[in-house]
Amino acid sequence: MRRLAWLFVTAIALLLVSSAPTWAQFVTVPPLTSLVTDQTGVLGARADAISQKLLALKAEKGSEIAVLIVPTTKPETIEQYSIRVVEQWKLGRKGIDDGALLLVALKDRTVRIEVGRGLEGDITDLKSHRIIDELIIPEFRRGDIPGGIEAGVDALVGTVRGMELPKPTRESRESPLIALVILFFMAYVWGRGLASIAGQLTGTLVGAGGLFLLGALFSNVVLAACAALVCGMLIFFSPPLPVTHSSGYTSRSSRRRNRWDSWGGGGFSGGSFGGGGSFGGGGASGRW
Repeated sequence: MRRLAWLFVTAIALLLVSSAPTWAQFVTVPPLTSLVTDQTGVLGARADAISQKLLALKAEKGSEIAVLIVPTTKPETIEQYSIRVVEQWKLGRKGIDDGALLLVALKDRTVRIEVGRGLEGDITDLKSHRIIDELIIPEFRRGDIPGGIEAGVDALVGTVRGMELPKPTRESRESPLIALVILFFMAYVWGRGLASIAGQLTGTLVGAGGLFLLGALFSNVVLAACAALVCGMLIFFSPPLPVTHSSGYTSRSSRRRNRWDSWGGGGFSGGSFGGGGSFGGGGASGRW
């Protein structure tokens, strides 16, 4: 009896040890920082064009469709990995669940469309199969991976545009611009204050440069560049402040920074992704 117990414990231990490497090899889900995440570089310059289509859909309808390209999902199937991705990313709006994921595993030659609960009425399993089989895979087999992905994205975007969905809130559409306006005044105050101490050029570079970096993060690169140019010119051509008054400007800057923190630590919903949408396993997979 004791020997049987020892054999049982040994067998369990060997099973756990043999399984440990498999656990360690699971593909990590990347953070959601963009609606197009290409870990293979296969999209190249097309990534930005696809991303702009998805951002335009998000602004217009509120729905989030994301593209993720990975080398492999093994040892998991593409279905298992896809569920892990959408559970972590939470694409779409909470309660509306209008998110979708187009996932491609290049080395595995597999592709999947994962559909949020709120889109399943129009993007059915059958429609997902047809998008994969008739639009995506034919391009993949011709060697045009970017073309297949763009064709799939266009089909998904076109379907969502034709759906009746709750409109995006006004706050979510305007928050990037609000963020940029706040950053503009903060950069101008800080730049003027620094210019009075370290010189006009230093104040201009720090103020405009900081505005551009933060503006690109919370809004977009073009608006951030324009705002940074205007801010830099205002700082550079404004008469220097008396050093004796710099403390007053520091105080006002501090008050603005505290107000900024009270609005959520500098985070704006319009510049982030993943609104808490849920998925029920709807969608389809394919191979090429």
